[in-house]
Amino acid sequence: MTNRNISFIVKDQAPLMMRPSDTVQTACQQMCERRVGAVLVTDARAHLKGIFTGRDAVQVLARDANAAHVHLSEVMTPKPDTIEPERTAIEALRMMCDGGYRHVPVVKDGKVVGIVSRSDFKGLELDQFEDELSLWERIC
Repeated sequence: MTNRNISFIVKDQAPLMMRPSDTVQTACQQMCERRVGAVLVTDARAHLKGIFTGRDAVQVLARDANAAHVHLSEVMTPKPDTIEPERTAIEALRMMCDGGYRHVPVVKDGKVVGIVSRSDFKGLELDQFEDELSLWERIC
């Protein structure tokens, strides 16, 4: 399958969403239990406020902060780039490459509907994206 719509990738997802007041410790426990690399930080109506990733957790721990007392609002990336469900896998891969991140929240009409990460993409999509990158490298 090549260049699927994002809506197809996230159709059966129940993304990990937490509130800005939740702690880093709770977020890390949930990430571990659910085997995910990111938390979508939302308000009560599922409007995206930020994203918290494993990389953010490492930074908190490196500062010797107490993860049980640090709130997600203090360490999340606020207002992250998002993608709409109608967009394609290649567009999401481009965003990740250009932005230097591994997760992109999927938002429709202001509400979270899912999240995509590089591991969500299949062989042919990755091959197509790498071919595109290679072409740009030769042109530039």
